[in-house]
Amino acid sequence: MTSIREAFQNLFTKKEPLAAGVYHYQAPPDAEFPYRLHLRLEPDGDGVLIVNASTVLHLNQSAAEYAYHLIQGTTEEQAAREVALRYQVSAKQAMADFTDFKARLLTMIDIPDLDPVTFFDFERDDPYTGEISAPYRLDCALTYRLPEGADPQATPTKRVDRELATEEWNSIIDKAWEIGIPHIVFTGGEPTLCADLPNLIAHAEANGQVTGLLTNGLKLADDDYLNTLLQTGLDHLMVLLRPEDEGAWAALENVLPEDLHTTVHLTLTPENASAAAAYLERLANMGVNALSLSESSPELNEILQTTAEEATELGLSLVWDIPVPYSSHNPVALETAEDEPPQGAGRAWLYVEPDGDVLPAQGINQVLGNLLQDSWGKILGTD
Repeated sequence: MTSIREAFQNLFTKKEPLAAGVYHYQAPPDAEFPYRLHLRLEPDGDGVLIVNASTVLHLNQSAAEYAYHLIQGTTEEQAAREVALRYQVSAKQAMADFTDFKARLLTMIDIPDLDPVTFFDFERDDPYTGEISAPYRLDCALTYRLPEGADPQATPTKRVDRELATEEWNSIIDKAWEIGIPHIVFTGGEPTLCADLPNLIAHAEANGQVTGLLTNGLKLADDDYLNTLLQTGLDHLMVLLRPEDEGAWAALENVLPEDLHTTVHLTLTPENASAAAAYLERLANMGVNALSLSESSPELNEILQTTAEEATELGLSLVWDIPVPYSSHNPVALETAEDEPPQGAGRAWLYVEPDGDVLPAQGINQVLGNLLQDSWGKILGTD
């Protein structure tokens, strides 16, 4: 079977590219499998296709054009005609390539665990190795405030002297969208202490961006507040579970029945590590299917790996590249023991502090610039 890459490279030559920019598609509510596509067309005509803000495919020019037509809702006949004219191939060949591209992509969406390189031969760089014009995700720390009773050392409150107003955050979200960043994650501190959180989520959603929230979850026990967040269009949630707090478990039970992709983050500490297996079983019985793990100290690494193996046996999918509480180590992916998680800090994602300063990632105290004052070129080092 001819691969998409071979077909496109053999039949097509470079043409004047389509207009650079970001194009977005969201499946209708009644779709069998809801999904989002973000296509970023680069100035040279190549493209980056991001599926559900997770799988990133680097496409050559002709593949990027088929993705463009798919997102725009162009009929197969019209897409084939336009490609045939641009690349001087037969409409029959263009139609076959477009339907093949569409079928493979939709199969990948329906079966997200399949690797697109191995099974579908999409042209894709290894994670974070290729040149990209902008990050894929912006992590926005709305506040470094913490709930009453929390350890005041858990966030670097002395790093910032003010919190941005809603209009300022909206300008940052828009600036991210204009450069082609499709994914915004709201974090902190505790972001639900920011009164304008629902408005900020709604603003990003109105742009077409995928939105996520990291929270201790306690406020989500309030049905009215939870419904407010759901109405904003929030796409995914990470609950930073404090397993010793029964209120956190109650809030999680309130969230899980909702149509919201929810991941639970568990930090192993010397105090709770011995109960990790019991926590995992309780989470699995509640219907949790995505888990993020970290450790409070390197001495717990062996227990962390054992816990990850137990999670996999219980059917809990491990998530590693969503940010975690400021004071915690990054989670690790252990689906394949020999692989280290790819490093995307400063390239695939950036971290914005409550005053607008930009870091490569949380905890990496290298200020790249300030999004209210500096250009993307200065922040990304391209000026």
